[in-house]
Amino acid sequence: MPHDHHHDTKPAAVNTAFILGITLNFLFVLVEVIAGLYIHSLSLLSDAGHNLADVATLSLSLLAFRLLKVKSNENYTYGYRKTSIIVALFNAMVLMVSTGAIVYEAAHRFFHAEPLPGGTIAWVAAIGIIINGATALLFLRDRKKDLNIKSAYLHLVSDALVSAGLVAGGIVIYFTHWFWIDPALSIIVALTIVFSTWKLLKESLRLSLDGVPVDMNLQQVKDAAKKIKGIINIHHIHLWGMSTTENALTAHIVIDAKTSFADAQKIKHDFKHRLAHMNIQHVTLEIESSDENCEDLK
Repeated sequence: MPHDHHHDTKPAAVNTAFILGITLNFLFVLVEVIAGLYIHSLSLLSDAGHNLADVATLSLSLLAFRLLKVKSNENYTYGYRKTSIIVALFNAMVLMVSTGAIVYEAAHRFFHAEPLPGGTIAWVAAIGIIINGATALLFLRDRKKDLNIKSAYLHLVSDALVSAGLVAGGIVIYFTHWFWIDPALSIIVALTIVFSTWKLLKESLRLSLDGVPVDMNLQQVKDAAKKIKGIINIHHIHLWGMSTTENALTAHIVIDAKTSFADAQKIKHDFKHRLAHMNIQHVTLEIESSDENCEDLK
């Protein structure tokens, strides 16, 4: 999950991508539900459920993306940046739950397979490849800059792959009348969701617990401090993600007791500059002189 500077992401383009993605996916859900109910296809209905979860999570991701821009206030001094992390976590959990429901129903259908028109399944799923593939391309450029955009992109790509699987299954059903393929496909849908969601679940849970962002570690910070002339030691380091795109750090840095105030400020400035290049934007440093004993030193 590389954290690039989030101002590289063009808000208007992302906004449009989300709205277009939500609209197209919702229309496709309606098509799948109507067709799935009409021909009693579990694979189409489970895919509709999967896509409906995506519509909900794309909507929540859009909300989180907009809340990133809301200014901080006296009650929420960091603004609402954290919503992007909470939404990514909620997103992953919803998909995991929907997977369980699909597997349960598929297991039942496996032993009570119903006759189905394979051709209809294939045609409806083909629409899904076009819609999900086109929408995924809208998020392709910005997917490495924000966990929410990445989660939206992952969902749409996995949806397109699932639809491709349903097309193949529909064609096989059409020619062979192996109706058990329908519930088998819905289990594959479920496994695809689990596979694409597991990493997202882990990353968003880590960020929601103020863990060190996945692509960073404290040793990098210590190494960066050692390269700054004048820093003797660094301790009491806390590094966490403020949102899916921005990171914060607090630390105590030890400098020589004879260092002048102006030099101490320069050391602090140089260190902050180096941290900014590591995509740590919000830095709070406490300066200690080498003859002090830090009460917080662990």
